[in-house]
Amino acid sequence: MPSKRKLHTRAAALVLSAGLTAWPVLAQTAAPAVSGTAQVNASIKAPERAALCMACHGPGGVSQIPAIPSLAAQPRVFIENQLVLIREGLRDIPAMKGSLDGVPDAELTALARYFSAQPAPAPAKGTVDAQSFQRGKELAKAALCGTCHLPSHQGRDQVPRLASQQEEFLRNVMKEYRDNPGPGRDTVMAAALYGINDAQLKDLAHFFAHSP
Repeated sequence: MPSKRKLHTRAAALVLSAGLTAWPVLAQTAAPAVSGTAQVNASIKAPERAALCMACHGPGGVSQIPAIPSLAAQPRVFIENQLVLIREGLRDIPAMKGSLDGVPDAELTALARYFSAQPAPAPAKGTVDAQSFQRGKELAKAALCGTCHLPSHQGRDQVPRLASQQEEFLRNVMKEYRDNPGPGRDTVMAAALYGINDAQLKDLAHFFAHSP
């Protein structure tokens, strides 16, 4: 297991491009297991602290709240690094301030392992705006989003999953990167979103949210 020094160093070096929001205060049950490989992954025992996360981030890490991201199927390294950044004060998320104080690396690693192994959320419910979806798809291709996030936009290593993420959250966080990048935010993302207007951000979020 990585030492605290290694986790802290890696997190500081990999200032990432999407993240966690509210740290929860209530417990919910995990999402039911599914068949095949996903069943094996979903059977990973949830750390005790995971129940707190699921109060806001949803059962099994699948968010039911538009402004709060899903954690399910996010890359393990991405989640782990975000947790360390927040714990060490390198990312300022008011709703989570102090919530990770003193939490040891072993617990953060267990949380990351658990949520990364959960089945991915389904694409967003509701009617797809075909024109907005297509504009977002074309813009994502032009902006080379698939270079880091993979062509499927499922993320890897320290790069987050965008596919089937909450649409409102995606729109808000991209706007934050573009307009107000701060400590713990990826400057590469700020540059990638430079010049993209609000309407285009809305199209991108719509495309990612409705992608499997």
